[in-house]
Amino acid sequence: MKKVISIFAIVTLLTVLIFTGASYAAALDTIDVQTDKTTVRPGEEVKVTVEFGQNLGAYTFDVTYDNKIFDYVSAEGGTANDTTDKVRVVYHDATGGTNPRTNMSVTFRAKADITTSNPTEFTITAEGLANADASVQFDDITTPIVKNVTVEPVYVDYTIKLEHAGEIVKTEEKAMTLSYASPMGRYYEHARLIAEATTPAGATVQLLATDQANLEHDIIQSGWGDAQGYKIGGKDVSQVLQTKAIFSQAGNYTITLKLIDRDNSDQVIAEQAFPFTVLEEATPVAPENPEPTTPEEPEIEEVNPEETPKKLPKTGNNIYVPVIVVLIALVSSYVYFNKKK
Repeated sequence: MKKVISIFAIVTLLTVLIFTGASYAAALDTIDVQTDKTTVRPGEEVKVTVEFGQNLGAYTFDVTYDNKIFDYVSAEGGTANDTTDKVRVVYHDATGGTNPRTNMSVTFRAKADITTSNPTEFTITAEGLANADASVQFDDITTPIVKNVTVEPVYVDYTIKLEHAGEIVKTEEKAMTLSYASPMGRYYEHARLIAEATTPAGATVQLLATDQANLEHDIIQSGWGDAQGYKIGGKDVSQVLQTKAIFSQAGNYTITLKLIDRDNSDQVIAEQAFPFTVLEEATPVAPENPEPTTPEEPEIEEVNPEETPKKLPKTGNNIYVPVIVVLIALVSSYVYFNKKK
């Protein structure tokens, strides 16, 4: 009898173990995790969606995130609890299998003040997985499913300027302002400014700038700044250098300025060419024109209307003068001839 009881107990235990093992042995290999963006801008939202590949009536999913980069917004497909770096979504079909789900999702928002490129990731684990009627339980997902995203601003290309005023004359120093800027510049750990020049045959050009140690550098010959480069990037990037250019001969020159990335085989970040025409001598300056003057009008003597002029001014030849002269001559001749007689 004891032997029969022992056999029955063993069979019962084996049956329990077999059924228990069957209920927990299934692997949910139909899980698929996706994000609706791989690059997220500051202030934008990104949704992490877990597709089950079949109906589930119960589950608990944990979605871990970087709280320095993202804020939790909302979840669909269960009751969510945010612990500031992990969102737990729990679901149980209280209807007993008539309202299963095929997916769940969590939405995050990138922080608005991000100014750098931030590669990051979401990691997903799960437990308590069961099919619609809970007849099959699935293995926990303990090895995290990882989805990579990058949060970065919309970068604006760097612009380079080289400006001056007035004519350029050979061998004379010409003050020039060199600048590069971007309202939202991509970050580079080791950027550098260099210059190249094309000149007339036999001519040379220098583009000189003085550093903080009061040392003068020819940017065309040696570039600007540390040979290994320097960090640039972020919001409202701007560097301005006061330089002077010296051209050895008259003619046409071109100075090409480049920002390069020393960490990426000197790849060009930004480039701009500036043409210059250099004169043999300065253009003579024409004398300033005197201001036009209005001719002076003759002064008009004021006459008192009450006064009568004693003598009228002569206004033309007097016709009586020659007549009188002729009469006198005739009279004189008459008298003269009468005396002779």
